[in-house]
Amino acid sequence: MTAAPPRPAPKPGRVRVYRALYDYEARTDQEMSFSEGDLLYVSDTGPNDDWLPATCGGKKGLVPTNYVVSENVEELSNPLHEAARRGNLIFLKDCINNQVSVNSLDKSGSTALYWACHGGHLGVLKCLLEHPGITISSQNKLGDTPLHAAAWRGHRDCVQLLLDSGANAWIRNRDQKLPIDVAKDAEIAGLLDQAMRRDTRNEDCDNEYESGSDQEQ
Repeated sequence: MTAAPPRPAPKPGRVRVYRALYDYEARTDQEMSFSEGDLLYVSDTGPNDDWLPATCGGKKGLVPTNYVVSENVEELSNPLHEAARRGNLIFLKDCINNQVSVNSLDKSGSTALYWACHGGHLGVLKCLLEHPGITISSQNKLGDTPLHAAAWRGHRDCVQLLLDSGANAWIRNRDQKLPIDVAKDAEIAGLLDQAMRRDTRNEDCDNEYESGSDQEQ
């Protein structure tokens, strides 16, 4: 009789970020204590319905499910996007180190990478591109990619870094515009033109809307 195949390992749960509004004192060795104002990175997949795994300031432990679904905490909506939008590299790295998805989408369908390019935050962009699972040419609900954002906003260094990292310059948005079409800066348009001449394979590419990205959070 053939042995049954091993069960696949469970996928890690989505990580949400909360700010504690009250102190919590651990009652067992498995629990985690934290203080008012601390940021909690909480997985939505726990050992049972009563406990959820969390990290805080480098510590790991369990927190009661009823603590994070009550008025004891304030959930931070799309924390990675907010860090990228503001150029907050320290918070961004903290989110990534605590397993917040780099490809999650906000209500506009945009990734954190898009907002880093929109704001011209080169350090944040470099940090995100170092992540092996990052999706570079994901489109938002308007069809814009991070390359569209960087080109339109005139962030030359971001455009160059995206192109060097393999961003697709042939993707059209919902208005059928390529990144080169929205570029206002002649030097940026030149960079895009050169990239498109080098990579004619993508000229007839299909749109990559939400490709490889997590659903909205």
